[in-house]
Amino acid sequence: MGERAGVAALMLLLVAGPYAQTQVPPLPQAQVPPLERKLFRSSASMVALNVTVTDGRRLVTGLNANDFKVYEDGVPQEVQFFESTGVPLDVILLLDTSSSMRDRMAVVHEAAKGFMKILREGDRGAVVAFADNVRVAQDLTPDASSIEAAINSTVASGSTAFNNAIYIALKQFGRRANDSGDVRRQAIAVLSDGEDTSSLLSFDDVVTLARKMGVTIYTIGLRSETEVLRDKARVSPFSNSAYSLKTLAKETGAQSFFPANVHELKTVYGAIADELEAQYSIAYAPTNARADGHFRQIVVRVPTNPAYRPRTRSGYTADAIAANLEMPGGVLR
Repeated sequence: MGERAGVAALMLLLVAGPYAQTQVPPLPQAQVPPLERKLFRSSASMVALNVTVTDGRRLVTGLNANDFKVYEDGVPQEVQFFESTGVPLDVILLLDTSSSMRDRMAVVHEAAKGFMKILREGDRGAVVAFADNVRVAQDLTPDASSIEAAINSTVASGSTAFNNAIYIALKQFGRRANDSGDVRRQAIAVLSDGEDTSSLLSFDDVVTLARKMGVTIYTIGLRSETEVLRDKARVSPFSNSAYSLKTLAKETGAQSFFPANVHELKTVYGAIADELEAQYSIAYAPTNARADGHFRQIVVRVPTNPAYRPRTRSGYTADAIAANLEMPGGVLR
């Protein structure tokens, strides 16, 4: 099925409507004149990055724009926007509500509601439930009570349409943010417990779109008791679902988690929340501005401390650079 036909069919499915990391203490700031904070408008195409930095064990905060170097296909790029705290956040929570989740939903609800408390003034959250169909239980909103009610409304039944859910979430929310002209950090946190059994789209379709949208996708794979026993016995059968979860997270600069049981979800969501709070927002205008549809590889370094390990999306497809962005509150260099 072609992409246009696949998307049309998918839209018919829509219904209205111990992993924790601790943060490294902030580094002393260099004594440099303060840079002017202003609304940044650009007529050039920009590539926006969400960057997480660790020292191998802990999250690193307190870095500034001069600490980072960005390379596209090996060519140094000039960082034109940098912000460590002021960019508002959109969090899209995706919950697997297939029938295999039935006995876990109460714990899932509790952990998910705790996670969405990460939202601060100016942030927004959305809730998407997926089983046979994909349902937007709550559109993007800053209202915490609406988000909590949407989480509580999810019930388990049916099979698993994982690929459909990710694709629709990226189309529904990522495109809207890009069209609005506002610079917002966007993250998806998706929870699933099994193989995709009912999607119309392939995993390759999902990865292709994820590379275009620039949304960070954190993935959580709940394992069955059988899978846990296999791990203890050091038996590692190939799992399409595990591959999908790991690949999506790696491609978008996030992490994948595989808790042994549902009761570890609170810790996992806490680790994701810590990362989102410690992320840096960086943007640059690529020296190669050709919209030729090719994949451009991105590498971020912290040369001021080579031991630090920055993580961001692996790259982007060159026909999807967001243009005419407004960057409120950032450091213009």
